[in-house]
Amino acid sequence: MAADLCSRSPAFLLSTTATTTPQRSQPSTAFLPFISLSPSKPFLHKTHLRPKPKFHVLSQAPQPTSQLGHDRLSKVPISHIRNFCIIAHIDHGKSTLADKLLESTGTVQKREMKEQFLDNMDLERERGITIKLQIARMRYSYKTGEPFCLNLIDTPGHVDFSYEVSRSLAACEGALLVVDASQGVEAQTLANVYLALENNLEIIPVLNKIDLPGADPDTVMKEIEEVIGLDCSNAILCSAKEGIGISEILDAIVERVPPPVDTADKPLRALIFDSYYDPYRGVIVYFRVIDGKIKKGDRVYFMASGKDYYADDLGVLSPTQFQVGELYAGEVGFLSASIRSVADARVGDTITHYGRKAESSLPGYEEATPMVFCGMFPVDADQFPDLRDALEKLQLNDAALQFEPESSSAMGFGFRCGFLGLLHMEIVQERLEREYNLSLITTAPSVVYKVNCVNGEVVECSNPSLLPEPGKRKSIEEPIVKIEMLTPKEYIGPLMELAQDRRAEFKEMKFIAENRASLTYELPLAEMVGDFFDQLKSRSKGYASMEYTLLGYKESDLIRLDIQINGDPVEPLATIVHKDKAYAVGRALTQKLKELIPRQMFKVPIQACIGTKVIASEALSAIRKDVLAKCYGGDISRKRNCLRNRLRGRKE
Repeated sequence: MAADLCSRSPAFLLSTTATTTPQRSQPSTAFLPFISLSPSKPFLHKTHLRPKPKFHVLSQAPQPTSQLGHDRLSKVPISHIRNFCIIAHIDHGKSTLADKLLESTGTVQKREMKEQFLDNMDLERERGITIKLQIARMRYSYKTGEPFCLNLIDTPGHVDFSYEVSRSLAACEGALLVVDASQGVEAQTLANVYLALENNLEIIPVLNKIDLPGADPDTVMKEIEEVIGLDCSNAILCSAKEGIGISEILDAIVERVPPPVDTADKPLRALIFDSYYDPYRGVIVYFRVIDGKIKKGDRVYFMASGKDYYADDLGVLSPTQFQVGELYAGEVGFLSASIRSVADARVGDTITHYGRKAESSLPGYEEATPMVFCGMFPVDADQFPDLRDALEKLQLNDAALQFEPESSSAMGFGFRCGFLGLLHMEIVQERLEREYNLSLITTAPSVVYKVNCVNGEVVECSNPSLLPEPGKRKSIEEPIVKIEMLTPKEYIGPLMELAQDRRAEFKEMKFIAENRASLTYELPLAEMVGDFFDQLKSRSKGYASMEYTLLGYKESDLIRLDIQINGDPVEPLATIVHKDKAYAVGRALTQKLKELIPRQMFKVPIQACIGTKVIASEALSAIRKDVLAKCYGGDISRKRNCLRNRLRGRKE
């Protein structure tokens, strides 16, 4: 019987010694909690087992998991804390590298691992991109055997989520700059490096995907040195997928990332860099302790909102939530204080003690500047309060989102929302529909224009229907962005043609490597809001990348293009376009509407107008009875008789 049980349990075989037989060995109590270990009787006698035991279901998982959780929660000196983030262009392997770091440090067990472990939203897994920054606390034993606490923040790579990157950088002292060894430096690589340098972070270059056949690490290192100016003599070559170079990365984090400053004796100051709303616990805030220490049960004060709460739960993320009793300077954790109002704990606010307030708050973050605006309206008008609550809760988790109430004669009540880009807009819409069960209608995206009126007043207008009348405005200014496109040299021609079609002004072209070039243009933001990024990828077969920054406003010859259906103007379809493109846009709109609008019993004209002047027109013909439907065969005279009878009936 004992031999049979031993053959069914690998855990038991590992717990026995090589010199004893399976029948007489003494197993570990952690692996066999239901078996008596009395030395006076054979330990496998049936009277020593509980009723109906199943030896193969005795799990050894709880102890290792709890032990690992305990190790990660144990305190280390402030000099042994390292806070770092991973920055890179989209699809350069950030999430895969984060997975390997979690696995190699034992933070996540191998049986629990899955691809994109930190990406916990369905949208992130479906699209294969990181949307939200994620935090994980790891414990790593250095070469000397000393334990170090590594706080990792995984960041998005798309340009539309650069605000997430800027917030995570403010909570770190170092950054891993991941560059694909087969693709080299991309546009967002440069943008993220500049953000890291502004925050005075220690940057560690990491060349990922060296196992690919097309990898060329030497050329990429030379490219990084020439384009970015980083010393790559100590760059780390790795393959996150194959697990190559992971230990070297961990050692470099310990050796090269500086520890936090020891300010545990000062009054508490903690910076909120992210938050979300839990329906049962209220607002959960993620923060980095800059000065002092915070304990569970402390009365804390939010300096920007002026509200105070008691810290009910305090903990760290590793990557799931573990509760702790205290956090001190340099540590990253979360706080739950039964905060029900989403306005009381905003990203960038400073947490301090209510009884011992800090003299000044932390600098926080620059306010995000929306680039793209659109109207969001519920399909069902009764869902308007639900949409407002959903936007408030989502804004807590996505600080770059901005919104204000709006009403439309065609759509009813809704909100005018501001986003950092088209992908950001698309992600927010999908999150509202999935997470909050809303059915939404969105208007065409637009940008913010500045209108100089005759009376000297300057009006900002993001909604074309609110544009002042031609007699009241003197000029219209549109936002201009500086766009940098990195592309292989064989696609320079198609991309220059694309830019010139979008009213772009050429500024500079330079070769950053033998076969890669950088194109710099100044482009109206309104021209980039449409399908510019899709065209960029299409014309370069996916190899080009882009990054843009807002320069300011420039006066341009802009007009409002109105759409009239059956003589009535439709405000949500109005757009602000350049005068030279008005006819093409109007023709495209009227043709598309003709395909979408169902036919009526009367003729419906569809017109694109500039003021009272019609520049493009289509018409839906009226529905008529098909008298020839039954004439599917026979002589042509049958059809003529049917048509003649119908004509006679009309005259009568």
